[in-house]
Amino acid sequence: MSSLQSYVDRRVLLVLQDGRAIVGVLAGYDQKSNVVLSDSKERIYSTDEGVEEVPLGLYLVKGDMIILIGEIDEELDRAIDPSTIRADPIPPIRY
Repeated sequence: MSSLQSYVDRRVLLVLQDGRAIVGVLAGYDQKSNVVLSDSKERIYSTDEGVEEVPLGLYLVKGDMIILIGEIDEELDRAIDPSTIRADPIPPIRY
């Protein structure tokens, strides 16, 4: 997971196996891909009410729960009004 080094101190989006989407600043990671996010928020998607952001603060995510890690374009993210976005929640992965 050395490729995560380029994301340290940058705003990232994590998509987790249970369907949650977490946004935060990547503060650190370890050899098992466990991730520490600072200033994190969970984005909860809805087809009725838009995207709700729930503040989480400093947050630890186990590496085996992470499906995707991607860098967020902060300028573009600030330009979007989350209350206008309508989307189905991401379903959890079933094995």
